[in-house]
Amino acid sequence: MLTLLLTVLLVIVVLPPLVFFGYMYVLSKQPKHSIIRSHPFLGWVRYLLEKLGPEFRQYWFDHDTEGRPFSRADFVGLVYAAKYRTDLISFGGRRDYEKPGFYLSNSMFPKLTSELRVDNASMLAGKKYVITDEGLFTRQEKFIDDQVKPWLLLDEDAIIVGEARKHPWRLKGMFGASATSFGAVGENYIQSTGHGARMASGSWINTGEGGVAEEHLASGADVVSQIGPGLFGFRDDIGQFSIEAFRAKALIPNIKAFELKFHQGAKIRGGHLEGSKVTEKVAATRLVPIGKTVNSPNRFEFLTNPEEALRFIRMLQEEGGKPVGVKIVVGDPKRLEPLFQAMVDLDIVPDFITVDGSEGGSGATFKAMADGMGLPLYAALIILDDTARKYGVREKLKIFASGKLITPDKVAIALALGADCVNSARGFMMANGCIMALQCHTGKCPTGITTTDAKYQAALAPEEKQWRVMNYILQLREGLFSLAAACGLESPRRLTREHVVFTNSNGQTQRIIDLFPYPEA
Repeated sequence: MLTLLLTVLLVIVVLPPLVFFGYMYVLSKQPKHSIIRSHPFLGWVRYLLEKLGPEFRQYWFDHDTEGRPFSRADFVGLVYAAKYRTDLISFGGRRDYEKPGFYLSNSMFPKLTSELRVDNASMLAGKKYVITDEGLFTRQEKFIDDQVKPWLLLDEDAIIVGEARKHPWRLKGMFGASATSFGAVGENYIQSTGHGARMASGSWINTGEGGVAEEHLASGADVVSQIGPGLFGFRDDIGQFSIEAFRAKALIPNIKAFELKFHQGAKIRGGHLEGSKVTEKVAATRLVPIGKTVNSPNRFEFLTNPEEALRFIRMLQEEGGKPVGVKIVVGDPKRLEPLFQAMVDLDIVPDFITVDGSEGGSGATFKAMADGMGLPLYAALIILDDTARKYGVREKLKIFASGKLITPDKVAIALALGADCVNSARGFMMANGCIMALQCHTGKCPTGITTTDAKYQAALAPEEKQWRVMNYILQLREGLFSLAAACGLESPRRLTREHVVFTNSNGQTQRIIDLFPYPEA
């Protein structure tokens, strides 16, 4: 009996570790790992710690306000807005007030809530979480039904995109979901974001360059259909632009506008989608081979100058009867001027321009592009607004801004610097449960967002996350009206450069309107 016990002990307790360490030792002698060859076991420990570093760093080691691409404070604030519909904090802000930055200028006599130009006449059916018990290791909460204010613009303050079109796009909200392509994100994310935007009303979703999927339309939300240089969803059998495909999509009621993607902040080189994410459904939507990595060019092949681009825009405006805009990244003022001069010469103006900051996100791009190409959003926004005013076309187009705008204060500053509306991609991803695991390009997103794998997508339950998306939109809009009131304004539509100041590293403060006065046409 004793011999049997010792044998079992040897087989179960001793032998597996010996086999494991022996196997690791053999692996350590491969030439590709210098440190592991010198230190077989400590080297593997180092590799393990390096692998786990990004996941643990944001929780334990990053400063609350210094994490990238988003700080822990911003992330937690957004999660609370989406889950609990609150952004209350205790003991003061965590911003480093000694660093240079933009601030909103408050009025000596702010507006009362009763004085705001806001449409809260009809309450919306909502859901949110309520914390019932906060323990050391656990949190007890319940999901409750309630009624919530929509915080919409009044009818007379509504934003009209494409006023000259047969079917203009009318918006009573100023915040929506930025371009996220089907394939880069999965069906569950599209469903939850679309339903959340529809339930909040006054919002929208942008398809990204991956084409229009059935999930984009199923929610009934307003949809901006993006056309990228790869022409996914708008191409014929040989990859050329198909006007028939465009006309068919223009007939769909909840496709409200079309956006030509000239640039994207994080990847001016063109789109990239790993083959592992190109499922049968993604391939059918994009009209590309299943399982093959897809790279789109960094320019529309048939558009080589401003005149050709504007004539193409005019053709789409006339054929579809709906607003057509462009998405760009600003390099410098001189690079913009030929486009605007062509607008004047040809009398052709896009219905909107989306300006993407270089800090914009992407599921997959090259580091050099993300870090070094194009201007950050606030600088780009001022340049774009100034150029449009200088050439006398600012009143003919609307400006959408995108680039790390996930909180009401940053959105309000963007509106003051020249934007009419604001897009956010990563804000909506975090509202859907994103934990910033930095696995977007792998197709193995642990929260089921940036994946088309059914196993991983199962982590995202659209029937629950749609309420978080709705809450995030409503909380942000309420925040915008509150900030406008503090500036002495009846509506965030009234924000201008006069309401933003910049403080430099020496503590000197200047109004943006004084630093960058509006140019004359």
